[in-house]
Amino acid sequence: MISGLISGIMGGTYIMRFVLCCAICFLLAAGGIARSRRASDGVQPGDFDYYMLSLSWAPDFCARTDVHTDARECGPDRRLGFVVHGLWPQFENGAHPSQCAPARPVGRDIVERTLALIPGEGLIQHEWRDHGTCSGLSPAAYFDTVKRAYETIVIPPEFRQPASHVELSPQQIEEKFAAANPRFKDSLRVACGGGQLSEVRVCMGKDLGPHVCSSHDVECPADRIGMLPVR
Repeated sequence: MISGLISGIMGGTYIMRFVLCCAICFLLAAGGIARSRRASDGVQPGDFDYYMLSLSWAPDFCARTDVHTDARECGPDRRLGFVVHGLWPQFENGAHPSQCAPARPVGRDIVERTLALIPGEGLIQHEWRDHGTCSGLSPAAYFDTVKRAYETIVIPPEFRQPASHVELSPQQIEEKFAAANPRFKDSLRVACGGGQLSEVRVCMGKDLGPHVCSSHDVECPADRIGMLPVR
């Protein structure tokens, strides 16, 4: 009787361990699937509607205390104004694909060429991993497209090297960019934070021509924002 009881307990323990093992395997598999879905959202590289070129205002980024800055962008001798944050594939419904394919590190030669546009190696690698892999292009072709997109846009003269703090409405900033880039007058968005300009964003077609921004591409809600001077 005792041996039967022991056998039953051992058998029950084995079954419990088996069930627990199956549960753990299921959770790990589900987690892997969930991570995969979050990474690509089922989107194939190249399957998107338009690009958004994000131009970051370096003086604002470099003044922040909650981010890691790079001396290439924020060093005392750099004196940068607008730099490229990224070129992001977008959908008209407001979604934006991310990490659409496995990403290998961007090659050193491409990084060196791109630092003149995106002044931080970490950001270059991030932009390729999160956005470039959704473009359907190779790393070299993607960053060449970033360069061509940036060179398409004219920075208004008064925004190239302002020596003092400027205060404007988001609409005024868009108007000045539109005056310098008439074809893109319906393709502009201003992003802000903490009462300061953080980015100007330009919606572009896959051919890098003008594209009307989606209604989901939000505007800076502030009445007036500052532009920190270049230093």
